[in-house]
Amino acid sequence: MTAEPFAGHSSRWPVPPQGGYTVDDLFTLPDLPPHTELLDGSLVFVSPRRRFRAKMIDLLMTGLRAWIPAEFKAEREMTVILDSRNGPEPDISVVRSDAITDYDQTRFHAADVLLAIEVVSPDSEARDRDAKPRKYAEAGIPNFWLVDMAGTDHHPVVRVYELDPVSKAYALTGIHHDRLKTAVPFPVDIDITGDALARL
Repeated sequence: MTAEPFAGHSSRWPVPPQGGYTVDDLFTLPDLPPHTELLDGSLVFVSPRRRFRAKMIDLLMTGLRAWIPAEFKAEREMTVILDSRNGPEPDISVVRSDAITDYDQTRFHAADVLLAIEVVSPDSEARDRDAKPRKYAEAGIPNFWLVDMAGTDHHPVVRVYELDPVSKAYALTGIHHDRLKTAVPFPVDIDITGDALARL
């Protein structure tokens, strides 16, 4: 059975194979929308992005680049291969510098990732808060940050997690509202106030 096109639309939705897609499919299927992710063998198409998310990524990228050690690089919106059926795209990944090959690179492997960061969006809230952190932890990514809006003024808040090697799950180590100041995975001190976001 094949997918029927929408009226007035010439393209067809891809029909998943028996058992779902693999990461190989993610990189070889033609005409996938930008920033398509693979979770549990299913393709996830990204909805239009909120301005908060775009600005928060900019703010964190600028801050991280000021503090990051030379052996790591911060990369935005790159696929991270967790296993054959999971290729999510963290909003920001901190990866080992020697894992970077060239400007044509489209992916990293979980073993190369020190920190994955997700900025919560209304359309991806369940994935950002539950599915993705679980999968990042199971793949052994040692650090995870979850970014959201809080309060009536919608200021940024960053929750910082570290991987517990015994439980193989993330443990919350801090909640940051005005300054993101932590020593793990490396020292950072980033202004994350609403004013800092508005200046971008």
